[in-house]
Amino acid sequence: MMNHILTMKQLSVALSCAVTLGIAADAARAQATSDLGYVTNTGNSVTRSGFGLCWRAGSRPDPMSIGECEPEIVAAPIAAVAAPEPKAAELAPPPVAAADVTPIVAPPVIERVTLDADALFDFDRSELRPAGRTALDGFADSMKGIDAEMIMAVGHTDRFGSGAYNQHLSELRVEAVKTYLVGIGIAANRVHTEGKGETEPVTKTGQCEGSMSAGVIACLQPDRRVVVEVMGNRKTK
Repeated sequence: MMNHILTMKQLSVALSCAVTLGIAADAARAQATSDLGYVTNTGNSVTRSGFGLCWRAGSRPDPMSIGECEPEIVAAPIAAVAAPEPKAAELAPPPVAAADVTPIVAPPVIERVTLDADALFDFDRSELRPAGRTALDGFADSMKGIDAEMIMAVGHTDRFGSGAYNQHLSELRVEAVKTYLVGIGIAANRVHTEGKGETEPVTKTGQCEGSMSAGVIACLQPDRRVVVEVMGNRKTK
């Protein structure tokens, strides 16, 4: 009879072993872990302790938080990372480099006019005719829009006469032109002259054949001329 009687201490140890074995049996029936790192049972539900807490799988890393196990973590909003305040130097626009602006210089104006020597002078003469002075007045008016740097007058003759004679006659004629232009207000140092004589005819060889006659003199008229060229800048209005 004494062999079947358990002491209180033995009874307490036996109960503890039964509870432990029961929990171990439940754990054995549970699946090892879920993908989230919690221990689940055969119904794929998270196994809970006696206090209603989810059991984590001890052999896995920290599980992902789910609402039913750790609602305070899931519900916590992620604090926004405030962007740093821009510095004053970053707010200011970058300095603009000074543009390398090259001033635009207008090209010089070149005006060229050919005056008929027969309109300026009588045949074989170097004194200006009234019609010649009128022609030079018109030329000066047409040049008022130009700030003349230089005026070049070049005289030409026809082939009648010697080369030396024609050279001298061409020089006398352009000097007469210069004297008149200076007299109407053009600076003398701006007017230059040159005589070419008969060396640069306009007519072609064989075009005006024959001795001196009214017809041949008329044919050679283009050769008797004064070419005036003006170089300067257009005046701004």
